[in-house]
Amino acid sequence: MKGACVTAFDVKDLSYGGFGPVTFAMREGEIVSVSGPSGCGKTRLLRALADMDPWEGYIALQGSAPTAIPANQWRRRVAYVPAESQWWFDGVDEHFSHTPEDADLRALGLEPGVLGWPVARLSSGEKQRLGLLRSLMNQPAVLLLDEPTAHLDAAHTRALEALVAGRCATGMMALWVTHDPEQLTRVAPRGYRMAAGGVWKEVDTWM
Repeated sequence: MKGACVTAFDVKDLSYGGFGPVTFAMREGEIVSVSGPSGCGKTRLLRALADMDPWEGYIALQGSAPTAIPANQWRRRVAYVPAESQWWFDGVDEHFSHTPEDADLRALGLEPGVLGWPVARLSSGEKQRLGLLRSLMNQPAVLLLDEPTAHLDAAHTRALEALVAGRCATGMMALWVTHDPEQLTRVAPRGYRMAAGGVWKEVDTWM
């Protein structure tokens, strides 16, 4: 539950693609933010944590390392949500293993009818919100968010923040990368600042 003191996601001396080392830990229900200049390794960090790119060091989710879990299962449990979501088929509904709840769609400012659209009809912001929802439907333990509101207006940004916060209130964890200084203070008072080369420094507050 949120506020528990037990570490659920543990990362130690993680090096990846010439960046690092990175060490941090997260509790169940916690949102941790990450900020830093372009090119400092934020996206590559998220991809390493999802076991999508090579890495060295220690990563464990509730005591289990990526090597102990089939890769597809790990990536459902530690889900990377890129700034530009991927779409492989012509229809939106083809990208969902089962139909999302109408309430979740509407919480993100989307009407249920969007599932029947061709992908070509979607705006960048609609793709971003649907990409997030696609990952949430797998009920991840950790959500790795890479600029998840980059294409959204203020209202849809707040809606997405509220949806993620609601899921974290039930135990999900989120590592949230953003360049938006106001968003840093809204989504997570505790976070990390990255510098060139992936230098990693904890900050207690973004104020």
